Amino acid sequence: MTPSEFQTLTGATPAGIADLEAFIERLAEANAVMNLIGPDTLPDVWNRHIWDSAQLLKPAGDARTWADLGAGAGFPGIVLAILLKDRSDAHVWLVDSLGKRCRFLQSVVNELSLPATVINGRAEAQRLKVDVVTARAVAPMEKLIAYAQPYLQRGAQGLFLKGEKAEAELIEARKVWHFDSSLSVSRSDPRGRIVSVRSLRRVHNR
Repeated sequence: MTPSEFQTLTGATPAGIADLEAFIERLAEANAVMNLIGPDTLPDVWNRHIWDSAQLLKPAGDARTWADLGAGAGFPGIVLAILLKDRSDAHVWLVDSLGKRCRFLQSVVNELSLPATVINGRAEAQRLKVDVVTARAVAPMEKLIAYAQPYLQRGAQGLFLKGEKAEAELIEARKVWHFDSSLSVSRSDPRGRIVSVRSLRRVHNR
């Protein structure tokens, strides 16, 4: 995928494309000294990482506030913050427990003047009220829902980027949690799934 193809798919502004290109450059530099993403995925970064993240905007509807758990390399949080930059009241909280990743995220937020706040801490310890809680490649669904519990129980919709084992992970998660969920096929990779979660409560016998 090229930047122009991405722009056609998403309607991103030229300024948004410029910010994404600057982010990719910063990511490649940081990835040379710390493990943020697999180096073999960089040649396909627009599809594998940027478009994969940006596709969440459609199922999120009019959502303005997001919490990205285990924000790591900035997917999907930094991409969302870039694409939401010109929207009124938009904000993304980037939550990660590792200081070095938070320092990287903060440098990108500062450089690009993004509507985002970096939080160095455990996801489940935060008490943020947001429209959407999201995560990518963080943990199996059972653990991920535990991390997202404080956000979901404050009314957030969960939108999680998962792989081809998403259905099996949901079966395991339902042994611990009651929730409403739906699956849709990823637009960046037909093997991937977007898992939407709402109305969370714990199974009583656990």
